[in-house]
Amino acid sequence: MIKSNSCFIIVMVICPICSTSRWMSIYFELWPNFGTLLIAASPLER
Repeated sequence: MIKSNSCFIIVMVICPICSTSRWMSIYFELWPNFGTLLIAASPLER
């Protein structure tokens, strides 16, 4: 009983960390593209 409970706690802690790190890596991969688009679009707005 204690063993399965500790496994459940480990899964509840590790799964959000893994999903968050995956979203962070996607965000940091896409962010330079957004920055380039903003820099390219800024002269067009003026």
